[in-house]
Amino acid sequence: MRVKVDYDVCESNAVCMGLVPEVFEVRDDDFLYLLDENPPEALRARLEEAVRSCPKAAISLED
Repeated sequence: MRVKVDYDVCESNAVCMGLVPEVFEVRDDDFLYLLDENPPEALRARLEEAVRSCPKAAISLED
């Protein structure tokens, strides 16, 4: 599984960070950082929730 972020539409709202802080981080510079592009399968359900919850639909998952 691979996590992709469309940084052109991402507003760094941190919704994803609240759901999966192991993978997403919004830092003091107000930009989103992807901490693990290929996270373990055990995080899939939470990552799918992050995809659904993103206000700008900037996150996607690839298998």
